Amino acid sequence: MAFGQYTNLDFDQIKSSIRDYLRANTNFTDYDFEGSNLSIIIDALAYNTYTTAYNTNMAANECFLDSATLRENVVSLARNIGYVPRSRRSSRARISFTVDGLTETSTLTINAGIICNGSGDNTNYIFCIPEDITVPVVNGVGEFNNIEIYEGNFITQEFTVDTSLFNQKYILDNSFIDTSTIKVRVKPTSSSTSSVTYQQIDNIIGITSTSSSYLLQEVEDERYELIFGDNVIGKKLSNNNVITISYVTTDGRDGNGASEFSFVGNITNQDGGAINSSLIGLVSTDEKSRDGDEIESISSIKYFAPRIYSSQYRAVTASDYESVLGYIYPNVESVTAYGG
Repeated sequence: MAFGQYTNLDFDQIKSSIRDYLRANTNFTDYDFEGSNLSIIIDALAYNTYTTAYNTNMAANECFLDSATLRENVVSLARNIGYVPRSRRSSRARISFTVDGLTETSTLTINAGIICNGSGDNTNYIFCIPEDITVPVVNGVGEFNNIEIYEGNFITQEFTVDTSLFNQKYILDNSFIDTSTIKVRVKPTSSSTSSVTYQQIDNIIGITSTSSSYLLQEVEDERYELIFGDNVIGKKLSNNNVITISYVTTDGRDGNGASEFSFVGNITNQDGGAINSSLIGLVSTDEKSRDGDEIESISSIKYFAPRIYSSQYRAVTASDYESVLGYIYPNVESVTAYGG
């Protein structure tokens, strides 16, 4: 006796197909009676078939970029064609202030990390700088002019390379990272005082076996993994190398609009001594915070990934310009390009 063919995923029709199958077998006589034990078994079989078919269909959908719905799967499929989704972007502001009344001081340095509290729309945000800023002191006055500050927390994370581990991964612990603020430095050992700065690359063009570079990719939970070279494409890390990674975690678009700032950072002189906070003047706002943005959405990844792949980050045809400009400037509502 041949099995029936299931042409859809409807529960009632699956149940009907099972009844049609049993109808051809004269050993069963009460399958059409809703109160019978056999009818309950048929319901269980139909429900199991329905659930299995649904799960299979959803699993198959997650294998394709157009139909995937889970972010991890969409990102993974986009990664297969060389597309790295945009991260959150920290809102940026510009401030200025002076430090007056200094004696026997030649330079001032603002240490990387938290620098200001910013307020806007009845909400306070923390602003920081990802690198030290040093200025000269002239006639007892140090001026920090037009400093760009970033909304969010400044975080530093370290990894020690262990070549005995198979496929060691370097995954940043935090989500909500602005990847444009990532700084990577590598020391030969933990006791070394010198380090080499590694640069992030988007493609392998021009990269040699000695290039100090790394690739970045999004993994699960909107976190990021760093991938270093293998002495073919980029320089390979050695055992006991210490990787120091700093970055800013941000609230994204929520940090836009802050316009009033108060200094809460640390300033040191040329000898590393702390500067008295009473010498620090009021902070003036040159530009209120702006350009903060959220992580790239699933729909945006689905739209841009195949188009960026087809253009290979080149801008030749009109459609190339539409894809590349929309990728570079995510705040643009629409782009229209035409040839001529």
